[in-house]
Amino acid sequence: QVQLVESGGGLVQAGGSLRLSCAASGIIFSINIMGWYRQAPGKQRELVATITSSGSTNYGDSVKGRFTISRDNAKNTVYLQMNSLKPEDTAVYYCNADRVLVPGRWRFDTWGQGTQVTVSS
Repeated sequence: QVQLVESGGGLVQAGGSLRLSCAASGIIFSINIMGWYRQAPGKQRELVATITSSGSTNYGDSVKGRFTISRDNAKNTVYLQMNSLKPEDTAVYYCNADRVLVPGRWRFDTWGQGTQVTVSS
C-alpha cells in the first residue's frame, strides 16, 4: 500500500514563503510524475506544478516565477517552495503521484490527504 503524506502548510502573510513536503511511504520501486495541485473553496482543483523522475518540471500559469518544485527520488519525496505568496494562493494543497511501481504492479493516481495553506492580506 502506498501513502502520500503532506506537511508544511500553515498561515502566512502576503509576500511570505512556505515550503511544502510530500513523502511517499510503502514498498516503492519508482514513481513517475509527482505533483502538487490545489483547491480553493468553491473552485475546481487546479495544477500547481509537476516534476518527472528525471527532473523535468511544469507549472501552472498563476505560480510561474514564484513557486519551485523539486524532488528527492531516493527519499520518494517532493517539495514545493512557495515564495511571494498572495491571498489568492489560499487553498488546500494536494500531493499526487501519477504512477507508482510497487511489487507486482503499477498503482495509478495516488493522492495525499491535503494540507491547508492560508495567505492573509
